[in-house]
Amino acid sequence: MNVSKIRKDFPIVNDWIYLDNACTGLKPRQVTDAVSEYYEKYSVCSGRSTHSLSTELQRRIEAGRDSLRELLNAESADEIIYTKNCTEGINLVSRGLGFKKEDVVLTTDKEHNSNLVPWIKLHETTGTIYRQVPTDKGDFDIEAFKENMSPKVKLVSMVHTSNLDGSTIPAREIAEVVHDHGGLFMLDAAQSVPHRPVDVKKIDVDLMAFSVHKMIGPTGVGVLYGKKDLLEDMEPLLYGGGGVKNTTSRGVVLQDRPQKFESGQQNYASLFAVKTAVDYLTDIGTENIQNHETELNEYVTKELMGYVKIIGPEEASERSGIFNFYIDELGPHEVALLLEEQGILTRGGMQCVHSWYNENRIQGGTRASFYLYNTLNEAKKFLEVVKEYIG
Repeated sequence: MNVSKIRKDFPIVNDWIYLDNACTGLKPRQVTDAVSEYYEKYSVCSGRSTHSLSTELQRRIEAGRDSLRELLNAESADEIIYTKNCTEGINLVSRGLGFKKEDVVLTTDKEHNSNLVPWIKLHETTGTIYRQVPTDKGDFDIEAFKENMSPKVKLVSMVHTSNLDGSTIPAREIAEVVHDHGGLFMLDAAQSVPHRPVDVKKIDVDLMAFSVHKMIGPTGVGVLYGKKDLLEDMEPLLYGGGGVKNTTSRGVVLQDRPQKFESGQQNYASLFAVKTAVDYLTDIGTENIQNHETELNEYVTKELMGYVKIIGPEEASERSGIFNFYIDELGPHEVALLLEEQGILTRGGMQCVHSWYNENRIQGGTRASFYLYNTLNEAKKFLEVVKEYIG
């Protein structure tokens, strides 16, 4: 993987050491050029009109959908639903599967708010039971998980790779347990799809949500993958134009998947650039990206072990590209601001995992997260600044 060549496509890396990639990925010129191309050459709606601009735009958007199908090894592009982000995809599932009172939804104890709040609110409104499986320093206890499973568990929805500590759950093994009990398995893959190979067939996952903006793509586009038969029975989150075949004053015939889930004006400029972003990652190879991130994390971990308190597994190879830490003497935002003074951008605070931090009585962490354009020299600068401030 030629990092020097890659960096030429990302102008911002010349101004900052950007280590906030778990929040969002930087965009290469190819992606920003594609967004501009939409506005300069198209600026129309997709699919509803029959003129050539609309037709060509629809072709480009569907090409992006097919590139996502290929990236995930999904059976059909019809299993790829465009949303505006990962959060919307999870909310779509929480509202669309018809959960009833006493149905159980199971997650881990370190979910991002996007995979926590929908289930809390579902419990409040429908009586659906929400439970968590505890984790310990990133380790997933499969035996403890099995003890929580029963036929009442209708959905297991878990973060694939954690934005808190970078650890990854044994998704294939979990899927087998869930399916043996007749439940459905969903992954929050916001931190896995951009950083490692993810094969939905090998995992046998039923539903999976992620955001394109975290994988060097444009903002305002998310993806919900779902098995075809499951999507047939799922209700949309929104109803309206583009999502229906026909209506009368008293009835409606919805479109087939995936269009029935995509009512209303879409973010056409960003959708236009999806294929460009996915193809960029595919050309590099997500396995190469994963290895590069791990190499940087291993270097930083080795140098800072004992100087700071690391959140998650001690082994860097078990934390993907995420190095989240805290220092008792300094607050997480204070550390992040000190790093920014030296041109290093990280994420301080609770990183949308408030529940885990509160439960563990930790005020927050400072998270450095690596991606394909980060270098060993940047990692070295980061650890040197941290060491300097902690004396």
